[in-house]
Amino acid sequence: MIAVLEWLSATMPAVALRRSATLYMFVNAGHILSIGLLVGAILPLDLRLAGFFRKVPAEIIAPFLSRAAGIGLAAAVVTGFCLFSVRAVEYAANPAFLTKLVLIGLGLLNLLAVHLGPAWKTLMTTGLIRPGLRFSAALSAATWIAALLAGRWIGFL
Repeated sequence: MIAVLEWLSATMPAVALRRSATLYMFVNAGHILSIGLLVGAILPLDLRLAGFFRKVPAEIIAPFLSRAAGIGLAAAVVTGFCLFSVRAVEYAANPAFLTKLVLIGLGLLNLLAVHLGPAWKTLMTTGLIRPGLRFSAALSAATWIAALLAGRWIGFL
């Protein structure tokens, strides 16, 4: 595994990021903006699905916010992978980074369970929010906030 991580750190994009503070700054800023889009879209949706802001029609905002969060997540994964490649061996041993990966995995599993389950279809067709969907929304909010905190923790270990 270390050989793969060392190879990744020696690739041209990783070397370019290490050599150019400006390039690294732009990729890092892109990562932060992507996370902002992800969390900025998913938290209002999760809060609405959990029972807050009841006057806002969930079936209208849910498709837009879930797509916006998906775009943010995709961009965060791409930029995060680029940043990871700069010090892959070091990050792979960082407990905060590993915690972040586990939390992202949990968030993705929850997302799949919600979007593939019947409660999401019920929401989209009737506007009715089932109790299981409320729980999944609360779990989603907690998971993505925890992943964000774990990401910030990386630099302190």
